[in-house]
Amino acid sequence: MSVWIAIGVTALGCYLVKLLGLSVPAGVLERPVLKRLTALLPVALLAALTAQQTFADQTALVLDARAAGLAAAAFALALRAPFLVVVAAAVLVTAGVRAVG
Repeated sequence: MSVWIAIGVTALGCYLVKLLGLSVPAGVLERPVLKRLTALLPVALLAALTAQQTFADQTALVLDARAAGLAAAAFALALRAPFLVVVAAAVLVTAGVRAVG
């Protein structure tokens, strides 16, 4: 039963956040600082999620095959490789490191 209460509270919270966003005056949304922030926020969130998923295991910091795959992807990005090549490099390096050790 408590799961359904949590789901209901979460749904209500999401609705209230959306309602709050819709009630912001248009003039506030047109500010240059806010436009820059909204352009950079998804990139920052994705980078934080990637770092957390790559380097964290519960409460410990780990360096394993995922870190090697991320390094390979970063290297491919530095070489301006196409997206599929970046993903393939990350997958292959990660699989290779896991196979070796």
